This record gives sequence, structure tokens and C-alpha cells, in this order.
Amino acid sequence: MPRNIGFWSVLAIVMSSQIGSGVFMLPAILAPYGYYSLAGWLISSSGAVFLAIMFALLCSRFPKTGGPHAYVQSAFGSHIAFFIGWAYWVVSWVSTVAVIVTCVGYLSPFIGDRSPMIYLVIEISLLCIITMLNIKGVYAAGKVGFFLNLIRFIPLFVLPLIALHYFKSSNFAVSNEISSLSTTQILGQVAILAIWGFIGLETGTTPAGSVENPSKTIPRAVIFGTICVALLYALNSIGIMGLIPANELVNSKAPYADATQYIFGGNWHLLISIIASMVLIGTINAWTLASGQIILGLAEDNLMPKFFAKKNSRHAPFWGILVSSAGIVILLILTSDKSLAKQISAIIDYSVAVFLFVYLVCGFAAIKISMNKNSNTKIFQWLAIYIAIAFCSWVIYETPLKHLAVSSLFVLSGLPVYFFWYLKKEPNFETLIK
Repeated sequence: MPRNIGFWSVLAIVMSSQIGSGVFMLPAILAPYGYYSLAGWLISSSGAVFLAIMFALLCSRFPKTGGPHAYVQSAFGSHIAFFIGWAYWVVSWVSTVAVIVTCVGYLSPFIGDRSPMIYLVIEISLLCIITMLNIKGVYAAGKVGFFLNLIRFIPLFVLPLIALHYFKSSNFAVSNEISSLSTTQILGQVAILAIWGFIGLETGTTPAGSVENPSKTIPRAVIFGTICVALLYALNSIGIMGLIPANELVNSKAPYADATQYIFGGNWHLLISIIASMVLIGTINAWTLASGQIILGLAEDNLMPKFFAKKNSRHAPFWGILVSSAGIVILLILTSDKSLAKQISAIIDYSVAVFLFVYLVCGFAAIKISMNKNSNTKIFQWLAIYIAIAFCSWVIYETPLKHLAVSSLFVLSGLPVYFFWYLKKEPNFETLIK
């Protein structure tokens, strides 16, 4: 009989999914925004917490494997649910690629100036190891995630805490290019960047079928985990950005390693590189687990072929995990070419809009579900839903039109699969048109 995971393992999944490449890259990316970056973090953190409350409500009502698509299916039917589930599944590959590339990049002091092919082999090997771990089951993956969550305590808590002793408010300088924008434009840009750090807050809902008492365990883990991540990001932003001058931080390829050099000197940055890589391995593990659970949920709800619902003796959806990993490998091969790597980096930016679109539709689903007379939705839950919808709408509105156009391809790419699968179930073409 498969072993289910409890609160601490779900909490590790929630936090690991969020604390990935974003926290290690954003101090440098947000450096030009100076003190505006703190306001942007506050806005994004608040939006993320309200999103967490919304997903906690949805999961308490529908503790089903797969996460977002299950809530949308209940509210709007199978057709919309398919495209939400498909977009969520495919964009999870891109998120995983970003983390894998960043993870191996932090090991570059040890790997050296090797050819892109060597880095590609290491990236694929790392993915294969984590894939095999997840094939052993959710319980094994959850336990490893909890262990790796403890390791991240050093670079993400201890280091910025020490950095506060060297804090200089003058380091929060706004660049001339940014200062020419309006306050609304600046905060909009910062929010788009900062929300990347919270993408994945909902992943704790995806393995609901493998969680002990999911209607209570998952909501607690999602809300508590997101609040912890928000506080951790606040500490890191103030600590790292207050330590390194903005004109230096903006050009940093490894802000945490540079912060270690500022404080300790010597070769301590090598230790931080190792720890940062281990932290990112935890994130890769969480997203690999989530990808398998997403497609499992779609298959169980008859929105994808049933072979994705097949499980091995350890209750792991091995076909879903293997196909997800195969998709990630294809993207990793594309990133091995430097010019294509820049394109993939741009796709990562576009993926934020896809996640926010998924969250937005889930928000509307939450409203429809909560309008049921027997829902017993509390006032603060209603408030959280509306604020979450307003937040997603605002960030999407501030997203460049070009990014939104490309982001729509994540959703539309599911059309061939949708028509093939729907025609297989409904041979009558007139039914399809209806």
C-alpha cells in the first residue's frame, strides 16, 4: 500500500516550488529599481498570500490530484479545464528548465570553462536522477524535498541576516533609466519580475490524492508556506541589496556568492555555490513531482489519454513523469545553444503570464463554486478571492502585449491534442462543433 505524505512534506513542496531560480537571480535583476523593489516585493508578497488563501479554499472543497484544472472543471466544465491543465503542465517544463540551468550554472566554479555539451550532459544527468527518484513515489520525493528544504536555511536565512550588519541605505539607488518612468509603471514592472519568485505556490495542491487528510493538510501548508517564503524574500532583498552597491549588483551573475565575498572573502563563495545548487535541486524535485501529478489528474478526469494515469508498484504515475522529463530534455537541448538559450530565457518571462492566467481562471472558478448556498465561504475568503483576481488582472495588464501574445501559444499548443482526444471520444463532428 502506498505511503501518503503529511504536512511537513507538503510544506516542503510548496516552499521548494517557489524558492528556486528566482530568489538567486532577482536581487541583481531588481537592483536598478532601488527602493521601489521593496515596494514591489510587498505588493507581490501580498498578492501571493491572497492567492494561497484562494487555493487553500479550492483544495479544501476539491482535494483532487492535478490542482488547478480540477477546480476549473468543477466550475466551467471539461473543455476549459483541458486547456488550463494543458497550459499548466507545459509551462511547468519551462520552469523546471530555468531551475536546472541555474543549478548547474552555480556549479561552474567546479566544472570550469567547459563546452556547452558538457553542461548539457550534466543537466540531463541531474534531471534523470531526480526523475528516477520521483518514479519511486511521492513519499520518497516528498522526504527528499523536506531534507533539501532544511539545507536552504544557510544561504537564504543566515547569509542575509549577517548582511544586515553591513546594510547601507545608499545602495538602494534608482537608475536614471528607471527614474524616468512613472511610479505606476515602475511598480508594475517590479511586480511582474517579483511574482516569478512566488510561481509554484499552488503546487502543493497537485498531489492531493497522495496526501494524508488533504482537505486540511494542503490548505495549511499552502498558506503557511507562502507566508514563510514572503518573509524570507523580504529578508533577502533587504540584506543582499543593502550590502552590494546597485551598480555592482546589477552586473552580478551570482549575487549570493558575491555577498559571501563581500562579508568573508577567501573561497567561501564556493560553499555557497554548492548550497545554492542543493537548494535548486530541491526545486527541480518539487516541479518534477508536480508535472507528473498534473498530467495524472488530467488523465484521471478523462481529459488526457488513460495511459498517463498508469502507476507503478510505488503508486507513481511513471508515464506522466517520463513524458514530462522528455519534454524538459528537449528544452534543455535547445538551451545548449547560446542564441537559443536567450530565446528560452525570454520564454521564461512569458511563462509568468501563463501562470497568472491559470490563477485568474481559478479565481473565477472560486467565485462560482463559492456562490453555492452550501459553500459556507467566509468573508475573509471572499475578500482573498477578489483581491487575488484583482492582483492577477493588474499584473497581466502591466505585461507587454508582445509577451501576452507569445504566452497565448502555451494554451493554443494544446489544440491538436484536444481535437485528437475529443474526436476519439466524440466521433460525430457535429458534436465537436456544438
